[in-house]
Amino acid sequence: MTVGWDEAEGARGVVPGAPFERGDSTRGDSMTGATESPPVPVVPRVPVVNAANALTALRLLLVPVFAASVVMSGMTHAGWQVIACVIFAVASVTDLVDGWIARRFGLVTAVGKVADPIADKALTGAALLLLSWYDRLPWWVTVVILARELGITALRFWVIRRGVIAASRGGKIKTALQILAITWYLWPMPAALTPIGPWIMGAAVAITLVTGLDYIAQATRLRRTQR
Repeated sequence: MTVGWDEAEGARGVVPGAPFERGDSTRGDSMTGATESPPVPVVPRVPVVNAANALTALRLLLVPVFAASVVMSGMTHAGWQVIACVIFAVASVTDLVDGWIARRFGLVTAVGKVADPIADKALTGAALLLLSWYDRLPWWVTVVILARELGITALRFWVIRRGVIAASRGGKIKTALQILAITWYLWPMPAALTPIGPWIMGAAVAITLVTGLDYIAQATRLRRTQR
């Protein structure tokens, strides 16, 4: 026994001959039978080669140039010390500029998220290691700062699937103090100003440790809430 069109539609609760609304999911195109689906939003693709990533790459390239300048100075030749200090300052500024460009113009990429902290740690690490090597900075300071920086970077990658640990205001102050302290040590300061450097570095170490503990607490809370 065959069922007529009207009977089949009536069994589904459809009134024979009634017009179909556009949003009716029980029936698609009258000719093809295809159902309509909501349009898929198109996410613009950010090119890997962009201004923000170019500045990050420049910072990475400046690290060996900076290190060579420090070695050439031997931390005794004022001219080379000035060159090394200027290179370090320029590279440090690119860290601020590339982040602003990435956020302002929507140029955030996965490559940038990985390369940016690597460039930061490479620049800071090279400066600290060289200052300690030339007996300008105690080794324990270098070890404490690098251990914190590498540990927090690893912590960020550990929780990256559950959320992002954003840089706090304390973290930004820590970065500014580290840059200022390293710059102070690199520049051939007159004898009267030399004792100021350890005080700046001491403040940088203190903020470094405090913010490190704060980031650990954030990561722990993030892991617990996402279970």
